[in-house]
Amino acid sequence: MILRTPQFAVRAGSLAMIALVAAMAGSRPSGADLSSASTTLRNAAEFSSISNQADRSRALFEEIGKVLTNPRCMNCHPAGDHPLQGNDGHEHVPPIWRAETGHFEVSCSGCHSGKNFSLHEAATYRSIPGHPRWGFAPLSMAWEGKSLGDICRQLKDVQRNGGRDLAALQEHIAKDDLVAWGWNPGEGRKPAPGSRKGAGELVQAWIDTGAECPR
Repeated sequence: MILRTPQFAVRAGSLAMIALVAAMAGSRPSGADLSSASTTLRNAAEFSSISNQADRSRALFEEIGKVLTNPRCMNCHPAGDHPLQGNDGHEHVPPIWRAETGHFEVSCSGCHSGKNFSLHEAATYRSIPGHPRWGFAPLSMAWEGKSLGDICRQLKDVQRNGGRDLAALQEHIAKDDLVAWGWNPGEGRKPAPGSRKGAGELVQAWIDTGAECPR
């Protein structure tokens, strides 16, 4: 994915961009702090006492929602033209735009490498996240500001979920190593709640009970 920024026209591997990130981190804007978000997930078996299958399915998705609305996931599914950062969901520093906005080009890999990179310099954060496919989701997959019910319906809509059926959606959450980054986000970041394995099992249980969405 090619993103754009108004100040620079740089490509992958730019040390200047990494330096800029470190320099600007101290002046980043603030948002609603989500650092108190849940750090645990109930396992799928704990929902077996809910006798009504549709109610059980909705309860399972509400548990999955702890992952979907966690900053490690939500920051990559913004409703606006900028990716988000931090537990408070502030806009990306330095400022980055979606390619469609027409600003000068800059690649994500200008700062983000194929793996997490720990910083040794003094900064307000400790590492730069990384993955070979690092980027943020298209607007059709934006979750920011939506209710769990709306997120659920969006995830089930093949027109808005990358063309995935329910089986492919489960595989994406349970096996995609980019999604797995949320549980290994690098030094200085709180991981998504629970584990990737647990999240995958919850998604499968939700599908098995009818993939109902919260009202």
